Amino acid sequence: MSRRSVSALLCLLLFACAVLAPRARSQGAPPPLLITEEGTDSAVAVEPVTRARDPFPVTQLIAFSGDPRTRVMLFARNVELLPGETPAALSAAAEDAAGVVYPLTVERVDAVPGFDWMKAVVLRLDDRMTDSTGEVLVSVTLRGATSNRARFRVGAREPVPDLGVGASLNGKRLFPADNAWNRDVSNEPVDPNSANLIASMGLAASLHPDFGTVWNGAPNGIPYVVVSGSQAPVQITFNAYGDESDPGPYPVPPDAPVEGGPSGTGDRHVIVIDRDNWKLYELFSAYPSGAGWTAASGAVFDLGSNALRPAGWTSADAAGLPVFPGLVRYDEVFGRKEIAHALRFTAARTRRAYVHPARHFASSSNDPNLPPMGMRVRLKASYDVSGFSPAMQVVLRALKRYGMILADNGSNWYLSGAPDPRWNDDELRTLKTLKGSDFEVVKMGAVVTQ
Repeated sequence: MSRRSVSALLCLLLFACAVLAPRARSQGAPPPLLITEEGTDSAVAVEPVTRARDPFPVTQLIAFSGDPRTRVMLFARNVELLPGETPAALSAAAEDAAGVVYPLTVERVDAVPGFDWMKAVVLRLDDRMTDSTGEVLVSVTLRGATSNRARFRVGAREPVPDLGVGASLNGKRLFPADNAWNRDVSNEPVDPNSANLIASMGLAASLHPDFGTVWNGAPNGIPYVVVSGSQAPVQITFNAYGDESDPGPYPVPPDAPVEGGPSGTGDRHVIVIDRDNWKLYELFSAYPSGAGWTAASGAVFDLGSNALRPAGWTSADAAGLPVFPGLVRYDEVFGRKEIAHALRFTAARTRRAYVHPARHFASSSNDPNLPPMGMRVRLKASYDVSGFSPAMQVVLRALKRYGMILADNGSNWYLSGAPDPRWNDDELRTLKTLKGSDFEVVKMGAVVTQ
């Protein structure tokens, strides 16, 4: 963590004095001005107790007050309070890279000795912030006038995923914050054809959690393994869609878990996450072959990029999308207690079309009332989730905020997830009380049919 001494902070403030100190008072009340470092929008900001600079952890070992939530001290001008006003007269908000806005509580507005034109403004971080929130842009508002926006980082450290089958990612986000998988769609309009599209998948059909502990003697769901950057790459031989696959080698361990188990006859997905190079490797219909693997198709995704596959290309999924980001994972539901991305689902009949972020269709039907690949549905905001367990409420909140993306042909309303022996299958089955009629289609963009 980067830390600067009080003397270094004083140097920053002295520079701010030279640059920003007023020489003459202008008429009227100027808006608040947050002080930033020279030539940047980086806030001059410290934690009030330790005087540490960003990144700021969400909670502090040395508490500023009765609770451990981190406070951040900013420096501002034009924030003088009138007689009788309290710090509550000043409001503050922070916006992260995904466009999520967090209200921040202003706890103190104090004089800065030696700088009579400047105040120290102490903010309390929002409860929804996590150690993976990252950079935020903060502004303050006083009597209807809003300041410039200044930047600081929230997060004690970059999360490091664990290694192994079904390992926790420890909150590390897949793809950039503005990626389609990470987009909050809770306030986006409903598609004009939503009613017909939902009806085509079954208004009375139940949501089906297609994952859990064990089914037919094999782990139930789509498994994955996290490897280090030293995992040896092996040859991949494609036997069906090689012209639409990313060539090997892939760092697939010889004992990588296969969907359906070693003798499974279904989709046989194999998913590998390289935590050090932050890449995702996925295979469809994969079988061990000598020192390597054979597969029908395969795709490689840079988890730090928004790059899509070429238009018209498949992946390990029919929609040309990555599989892994759309899985319900145990580490998020019970560890983070938050799913901050869209989920994956299937439908029995789809259209010969796709919408962003999908890149491929898998149908011969041109019926506009059938769902195209990439279509996103969300759980209606009015749906009452209070009767579900806390864990299942995590899933349902994600379905309201991020929705689920149609990624493959399969049974209607089948929700994908990763297997884990710690799941409670009875608890997961409570999700079956949801019906197709509880969902709506998020307004789609351009529909690609060629």
